[in-house]
Amino acid sequence: MVSLSSQPKLQHINTMKPSESEDIESGYASASSSSSTTSSTPALPQIMLTQPHLRYLNEQMEKMTPFERIRFSTQLFPNLFQTTAFGLTGLVTIDMLSKIAASDPSLAPVEAIFLDTLYHFQETYDLVDRVQARYPAIKLHVFKPDGASTAEEFEARYGAGLYDSAAELYDYIAKVEPQQRAYNDLRVAAVFTGRRRSQGGERDKIPILEIDEERGIIKINPLLDWSFGQVKSYITEHDVPYNALLDQGYKSVGDWHSTSPVAAGEDERAGRWKGQQKTECGIHNKQSRYAQYLLQQQVKDAAEAAVTTQATEQLTSALEKIEREQEESREKEQSQQQELRQDFATGRWVPVVC
Repeated sequence: MVSLSSQPKLQHINTMKPSESEDIESGYASASSSSSTTSSTPALPQIMLTQPHLRYLNEQMEKMTPFERIRFSTQLFPNLFQTTAFGLTGLVTIDMLSKIAASDPSLAPVEAIFLDTLYHFQETYDLVDRVQARYPAIKLHVFKPDGASTAEEFEARYGAGLYDSAAELYDYIAKVEPQQRAYNDLRVAAVFTGRRRSQGGERDKIPILEIDEERGIIKINPLLDWSFGQVKSYITEHDVPYNALLDQGYKSVGDWHSTSPVAAGEDERAGRWKGQQKTECGIHNKQSRYAQYLLQQQVKDAAEAAVTTQATEQLTSALEKIEREQEESREKEQSQQQELRQDFATGRWVPVVC
Protein backbone atom coordinates (compact mmCIF):
# COMPACT_ATOMS: atom_id res chain seq x y z
CA MET A 1 0.00 0.00 0.00
CA VAL A 2 1.15 3.50 -0.82
CA SER A 3 1.74 5.71 2.19
CA LEU A 4 0.03 9.07 1.79
CA SER A 5 2.32 10.76 4.29
CA SER A 6 5.03 11.13 1.63
CA GLN A 7 2.72 12.28 -1.13
CA PRO A 8 2.15 15.85 -2.32
CA LYS A 9 -0.69 17.54 -0.49
CA LEU A 10 -3.80 18.97 -2.08
CA GLN A 11 -3.93 22.72 -1.60
CA HIS A 12 -7.32 24.40 -1.86
CA ILE A 13 -7.52 27.82 -3.46
CA ASN A 14 -10.19 30.17 -2.22
CA THR A 15 -11.51 31.85 -5.33
CA MET A 16 -14.44 33.71 -3.88
CA LYS A 17 -12.88 35.83 -1.15
CA PRO A 18 -11.95 39.34 -2.32
CA SER A 19 -9.70 41.59 -0.30
CA GLU A 20 -11.26 43.94 2.21
CA SER A 21 -10.74 46.92 -0.11
CA GLU A 22 -12.81 45.28 -2.87
CA ASP A 23 -16.58 45.61 -3.16
CA ILE A 24 -17.72 42.94 -5.58
CA GLU A 25 -21.33 41.95 -6.09
CA SER A 26 -22.10 38.50 -7.41
CA GLY A 27 -18.78 38.02 -9.15
CA TYR A 28 -16.36 35.34 -10.14
CA ALA A 29 -12.64 35.61 -9.78
CA SER A 30 -9.46 34.14 -11.03
CA ALA A 31 -7.99 34.29 -7.58
CA SER A 32 -4.69 34.43 -5.77
CA SER A 33 -2.93 31.57 -4.02
CA SER A 34 -2.14 33.73 -1.03
CA SER A 35 -4.64 31.75 1.02
CA SER A 36 -2.37 28.73 0.82
CA THR A 37 -0.18 28.71 3.88
CA THR A 38 2.30 26.35 2.31
CA SER A 39 2.86 28.29 -0.89
CA SER A 40 5.86 30.58 -1.15
CA THR A 41 4.87 31.85 -4.58
CA PRO A 42 3.49 35.38 -5.03
CA ALA A 43 -0.25 35.83 -5.37
CA LEU A 44 -1.75 34.94 -8.73
CA PRO A 45 -2.86 37.99 -10.72
CA GLN A 46 -6.55 38.44 -10.12
CA ILE A 47 -9.11 38.61 -12.91
CA MET A 48 -12.49 39.66 -11.66
CA LEU A 49 -15.54 38.89 -13.79
CA THR A 50 -19.12 39.44 -12.69
CA GLN A 51 -21.66 36.89 -13.87
CA PRO A 52 -23.25 39.32 -16.37
CA HIS A 53 -19.77 40.18 -17.72
CA LEU A 54 -18.85 36.53 -18.12
CA ARG A 55 -22.15 35.81 -19.86
CA TYR A 56 -21.65 38.78 -22.18
CA LEU A 57 -18.12 37.71 -23.11
CA ASN A 58 -19.31 34.19 -23.88
CA GLU A 59 -22.13 35.52 -26.07
CA GLN A 60 -19.72 37.68 -28.05
CA MET A 61 -17.06 34.98 -28.38
CA GLU A 62 -19.62 32.47 -29.66
CA LYS A 63 -19.78 34.66 -32.79
CA MET A 64 -16.02 34.57 -33.32
CA THR A 65 -13.89 32.04 -35.15
CA PRO A 66 -11.37 30.03 -33.08
CA PHE A 67 -8.56 32.19 -34.45
CA GLU A 68 -10.40 35.36 -33.39
CA ARG A 69 -11.11 33.91 -29.94
CA ILE A 70 -7.45 33.11 -29.41
CA ARG A 71 -6.33 36.56 -30.58
CA PHE A 72 -8.96 38.28 -28.41
CA SER A 73 -7.95 36.23 -25.37
CA THR A 74 -4.27 37.11 -25.77
CA GLN A 75 -5.29 40.77 -25.64
CA LEU A 76 -7.74 40.37 -22.75
CA PHE A 77 -6.11 38.08 -20.18
CA PRO A 78 -2.79 38.53 -18.34
CA ASN A 79 -0.60 35.55 -17.42
CA LEU A 80 -2.22 33.46 -20.12
CA PHE A 81 -0.87 29.96 -20.83
CA GLN A 82 -1.84 26.93 -22.87
CA THR A 83 -2.18 23.52 -21.23
CA THR A 84 -1.64 20.77 -23.76
CA ALA A 85 -1.03 17.04 -24.08
CA PHE A 86 -0.37 17.61 -27.79
CA GLY A 87 -3.71 16.31 -28.97
CA LEU A 88 -5.06 17.56 -32.29
CA THR A 89 -7.00 20.49 -30.81
CA GLY A 90 -4.03 21.65 -28.79
CA LEU A 91 -1.83 21.44 -31.87
CA VAL A 92 -4.23 23.66 -33.80
CA THR A 93 -4.10 26.17 -30.93
CA ILE A 94 -0.29 26.09 -30.97
CA ASP A 95 -0.25 26.76 -34.71
CA MET A 96 -2.74 29.63 -34.42
CA LEU A 97 -0.81 31.16 -31.52
CA SER A 98 2.35 31.00 -33.60
CA LYS A 99 0.66 32.83 -36.47
CA ILE A 100 -0.80 35.47 -34.13
CA ALA A 101 2.57 36.07 -32.47
CA ALA A 102 4.24 36.45 -35.88
CA SER A 103 1.64 38.98 -37.02
CA ASP A 104 1.77 41.07 -33.82
CA PRO A 105 5.06 40.87 -31.88
CA SER A 106 3.71 43.36 -29.32
CA LEU A 107 1.41 40.72 -27.83
CA ALA A 108 2.63 38.94 -24.71
CA PRO A 109 3.82 35.41 -25.60
CA VAL A 110 1.59 32.50 -24.59
CA GLU A 111 3.73 29.72 -23.14
CA ALA A 112 2.68 26.07 -22.97
CA ILE A 113 2.37 23.64 -20.05
CA PHE A 114 2.80 19.90 -20.60
CA LEU A 115 2.04 17.45 -17.78
CA ASP A 116 4.41 14.53 -18.30
CA THR A 117 2.82 11.66 -16.41
CA LEU A 118 5.85 9.50 -17.34
CA TYR A 119 3.42 7.07 -19.00
CA HIS A 120 2.88 8.73 -22.37
CA PHE A 121 3.41 6.78 -25.58
CA GLN A 122 6.85 7.10 -27.16
CA GLU A 123 5.04 8.56 -30.18
CA THR A 124 3.83 11.40 -27.95
CA TYR A 125 7.33 12.21 -26.74
CA ASP A 126 8.53 12.13 -30.36
CA LEU A 127 5.76 14.57 -31.26
CA VAL A 128 6.82 16.96 -28.49
CA ASP A 129 10.29 17.12 -30.04
CA ARG A 130 8.87 17.76 -33.51
CA VAL A 131 6.53 20.49 -32.24
CA GLN A 132 9.36 22.26 -30.43
CA ALA A 133 11.44 22.14 -33.61
CA ARG A 134 8.53 23.52 -35.69
CA TYR A 135 7.56 26.25 -33.19
CA PRO A 136 10.79 27.26 -31.42
CA ALA A 137 9.32 30.58 -30.22
CA ILE A 138 6.76 28.85 -27.99
CA LYS A 139 8.30 28.09 -24.60
CA LEU A 140 7.29 24.73 -23.13
CA HIS A 141 7.12 24.09 -19.36
CA VAL A 142 7.17 20.39 -18.42
CA PHE A 143 5.85 19.27 -15.03
CA LYS A 144 6.23 15.71 -13.76
CA PRO A 145 4.91 13.82 -10.71
CA ASP A 146 6.47 14.93 -7.44
CA GLY A 147 9.73 13.13 -6.69
CA ALA A 148 9.92 11.18 -9.96
CA SER A 149 11.61 11.79 -13.32
CA THR A 150 11.06 8.35 -14.84
CA ALA A 151 8.40 5.64 -14.68
CA GLU A 152 10.85 3.50 -12.71
CA GLU A 153 11.28 6.22 -10.09
CA PHE A 154 7.50 6.71 -9.97
CA GLU A 155 6.89 3.02 -9.32
CA ALA A 156 9.69 2.82 -6.75
CA ARG A 157 8.02 5.59 -4.79
CA TYR A 158 4.32 4.94 -5.34
CA GLY A 159 4.19 1.29 -6.38
CA ALA A 160 3.84 -0.51 -9.72
CA GLY A 161 0.51 -0.45 -11.52
CA LEU A 162 -0.94 2.37 -9.41
CA TYR A 163 -3.08 3.38 -12.40
CA ASP A 164 -4.90 0.05 -12.02
CA SER A 165 -4.88 -0.49 -8.26
CA ALA A 166 -5.77 3.09 -7.28
CA ALA A 167 -6.81 5.07 -10.35
CA GLU A 168 -8.03 8.12 -8.42
CA LEU A 169 -4.77 8.32 -6.51
CA TYR A 170 -2.80 7.91 -9.73
CA ASP A 171 -4.71 10.78 -11.36
CA TYR A 172 -3.96 12.99 -8.39
CA ILE A 173 -0.24 12.20 -8.20
CA ALA A 174 0.47 12.12 -11.94
CA LYS A 175 -1.81 14.91 -13.16
CA VAL A 176 -3.74 16.97 -10.62
CA GLU A 177 -0.89 17.86 -8.25
CA PRO A 178 1.62 18.65 -11.06
CA GLN A 179 -0.99 20.85 -12.71
CA GLN A 180 -1.64 22.84 -9.54
CA ARG A 181 2.12 23.12 -9.00
CA ALA A 182 2.44 24.50 -12.54
CA TYR A 183 -0.31 27.04 -11.91
CA ASN A 184 1.34 28.16 -8.69
CA ASP A 185 4.92 28.25 -9.98
CA LEU A 186 4.03 30.08 -13.19
CA ARG A 187 1.39 32.33 -11.58
CA VAL A 188 -1.18 31.25 -14.13
CA ALA A 189 -4.36 33.34 -14.39
CA ALA A 190 -5.96 31.86 -17.52
CA VAL A 191 -5.35 28.86 -19.78
CA PHE A 192 -6.29 27.66 -23.25
CA THR A 193 -7.57 24.07 -23.23
CA GLY A 194 -8.21 21.63 -26.07
CA ARG A 195 -11.71 20.61 -25.03
CA ARG A 196 -14.52 20.52 -27.61
CA ARG A 197 -18.24 19.88 -27.32
CA SER A 198 -18.15 17.19 -30.01
CA GLN A 199 -15.92 15.08 -27.76
CA GLY A 200 -19.02 14.21 -25.74
CA GLY A 201 -19.17 13.13 -22.14
CA GLU A 202 -19.01 16.03 -19.72
CA ARG A 203 -17.81 18.35 -22.47
CA ASP A 204 -20.95 18.64 -24.59
CA LYS A 205 -22.19 21.83 -22.88
CA ILE A 206 -18.99 23.66 -21.96
CA PRO A 207 -18.85 27.43 -22.63
CA ILE A 208 -15.95 29.22 -24.29
CA LEU A 209 -14.99 30.93 -21.04
CA GLU A 210 -15.46 29.20 -17.70
CA ILE A 211 -14.24 29.82 -14.19
CA ASP A 212 -12.43 27.02 -12.40
CA GLU A 213 -13.24 28.26 -8.91
CA GLU A 214 -11.25 25.59 -7.08
CA ARG A 215 -8.04 26.17 -9.01
CA GLY A 216 -8.51 29.91 -9.26
CA ILE A 217 -8.13 30.24 -13.04
CA ILE A 218 -10.11 31.04 -16.16
CA LYS A 219 -10.35 28.28 -18.76
CA ILE A 220 -10.68 29.22 -22.41
CA ASN A 221 -11.95 26.63 -24.90
CA PRO A 222 -11.37 28.37 -28.27
CA LEU A 223 -12.17 25.39 -30.53
CA LEU A 224 -15.12 24.07 -28.54
CA ASP A 225 -17.53 24.20 -31.53
CA TRP A 226 -15.26 22.42 -34.02
CA SER A 227 -15.74 18.79 -34.96
CA PHE A 228 -12.95 16.22 -35.16
CA GLY A 229 -13.11 16.51 -38.95
CA GLN A 230 -12.61 20.27 -38.87
CA VAL A 231 -9.64 19.92 -36.55
CA LYS A 232 -8.06 17.21 -38.70
CA SER A 233 -8.63 19.28 -41.87
CA TYR A 234 -6.80 22.25 -40.32
CA ILE A 235 -3.90 19.98 -39.32
CA THR A 236 -3.63 18.70 -42.89
CA GLU A 237 -4.09 22.05 -44.59
CA HIS A 238 -1.46 23.82 -42.48
CA ASP A 239 0.92 20.84 -42.28
CA VAL A 240 0.89 20.83 -38.47
CA PRO A 241 2.88 17.98 -36.83
CA TYR A 242 0.60 15.39 -35.22
CA ASN A 243 0.85 12.14 -33.29
CA ALA A 244 1.69 9.14 -35.47
CA LEU A 245 -0.82 7.09 -33.47
CA LEU A 246 -3.65 8.92 -35.22
CA ASP A 247 -2.78 7.00 -38.37
CA GLN A 248 -3.20 3.78 -36.38
CA GLY A 249 -6.82 4.35 -35.35
CA TYR A 250 -6.31 6.50 -32.27
CA LYS A 251 -8.27 9.78 -32.03
CA SER A 252 -7.64 10.86 -28.43
CA VAL A 253 -4.25 9.96 -27.00
CA GLY A 254 -3.36 9.89 -23.31
CA ASP A 255 -1.30 7.47 -21.22
CA TRP A 256 -0.41 4.19 -22.90
CA HIS A 257 -2.08 2.13 -20.17
CA SER A 258 -5.50 3.78 -20.64
CA THR A 259 -5.66 4.53 -24.37
CA SER A 260 -6.74 2.29 -27.24
CA PRO A 261 -7.73 2.75 -30.89
CA VAL A 262 -11.27 3.84 -31.76
CA ALA A 263 -13.48 1.68 -33.96
CA ALA A 264 -15.49 3.11 -36.85
CA GLY A 265 -18.58 4.90 -35.55
CA GLU A 266 -17.34 5.12 -31.98
CA ASP A 267 -17.15 8.36 -30.02
CA GLU A 268 -13.91 10.30 -30.44
CA ARG A 269 -12.84 9.62 -26.84
CA ALA A 270 -14.18 6.05 -26.73
CA GLY A 271 -10.61 4.78 -26.66
CA ARG A 272 -9.90 6.45 -23.33
CA TRP A 273 -10.44 4.23 -20.25
CA LYS A 274 -12.35 1.69 -22.33
CA GLY A 275 -14.73 -0.37 -20.23
CA GLN A 276 -14.59 2.08 -17.31
CA GLN A 277 -17.12 4.61 -16.05
CA LYS A 278 -14.68 7.42 -16.66
CA THR A 279 -14.48 10.26 -19.18
CA GLU A 280 -11.89 12.67 -17.75
CA CYS A 281 -8.27 12.19 -16.70
CA GLY A 282 -8.50 14.28 -13.56
CA ILE A 283 -7.27 17.73 -14.53
CA HIS A 284 -10.80 18.89 -15.39
CA ASN A 285 -12.48 17.25 -12.39
CA LYS A 286 -13.21 19.11 -9.20
CA GLN A 287 -10.28 19.07 -6.78
CA SER A 288 -12.69 18.46 -3.89
CA ARG A 289 -13.21 14.99 -5.39
CA TYR A 290 -9.53 14.21 -4.87
CA ALA A 291 -9.43 15.90 -1.48
CA GLN A 292 -12.25 13.61 -0.35
CA TYR A 293 -10.50 10.58 -1.84
CA LEU A 294 -7.23 11.39 -0.09
CA LEU A 295 -9.03 11.98 3.19
CA GLN A 296 -10.70 8.57 2.92
CA GLN A 297 -7.34 6.97 2.16
CA GLN A 298 -5.72 8.68 5.13
CA VAL A 299 -8.51 7.47 7.44
CA LYS A 300 -8.15 3.95 6.02
CA ASP A 301 -4.36 4.01 6.45
CA ALA A 302 -4.73 5.30 10.01
CA ALA A 303 -7.18 2.51 10.84
CA GLU A 304 -4.86 -0.13 9.36
CA ALA A 305 -1.93 1.39 11.23
CA ALA A 306 -3.91 1.23 14.47
CA VAL A 307 -4.71 -2.45 13.88
CA THR A 308 -1.06 -3.14 13.07
CA THR A 309 0.07 -1.29 16.21
CA GLN A 310 -2.38 -3.23 18.36
CA ALA A 311 -1.24 -6.55 16.88
CA THR A 312 2.41 -5.58 17.43
CA GLU A 313 1.72 -4.66 21.05
CA GLN A 314 -0.09 -7.96 21.63
CA LEU A 315 2.77 -9.94 20.08
CA THR A 316 5.36 -8.04 22.11
CA SER A 317 3.37 -8.68 25.31
CA ALA A 318 3.11 -12.40 24.54
CA LEU A 319 6.86 -12.68 23.85
CA GLU A 320 7.67 -10.84 27.08
CA LYS A 321 5.37 -13.22 28.99
CA ILE A 322 7.13 -16.25 27.49
CA GLU A 323 10.54 -14.81 28.37
CA ARG A 324 9.43 -14.20 31.99
CA GLU A 325 8.06 -17.71 32.32
CA GLN A 326 11.28 -19.19 30.91
CA GLU A 327 13.39 -17.12 33.30
CA GLU A 328 11.26 -18.15 36.28
CA SER A 329 11.58 -21.80 35.24
CA ARG A 330 15.38 -21.53 35.05
CA GLU A 331 15.55 -19.88 38.48
CA LYS A 332 13.34 -22.61 39.95
CA GLU A 333 15.50 -25.34 38.49
CA GLN A 334 18.63 -23.69 39.83
CA SER A 335 17.12 -23.36 43.31
CA GLN A 336 16.27 -27.07 43.33
CA GLN A 337 19.74 -28.16 42.26
CA GLN A 338 22.28 -28.97 45.08
CA GLU A 339 26.05 -29.03 44.99
CA LEU A 340 27.32 -32.60 44.84
CA ARG A 341 30.58 -34.26 45.79
CA GLN A 342 31.86 -37.72 44.95
CA ASP A 343 32.18 -40.25 47.79
CA PHE A 344 35.48 -41.92 47.11
CA ALA A 345 34.54 -44.95 49.20
CA THR A 346 31.43 -45.76 47.20
CA GLY A 347 32.10 -43.75 44.03
CA ARG A 348 28.66 -42.16 44.32
CA TRP A 349 27.80 -38.46 44.14
CA VAL A 350 26.28 -37.22 47.38
CA PRO A 351 24.96 -33.77 48.48
CA VAL A 352 27.37 -31.41 50.13
CA VAL A 353 26.35 -30.71 53.71
CA CYS A 354 27.01 -27.10 54.72
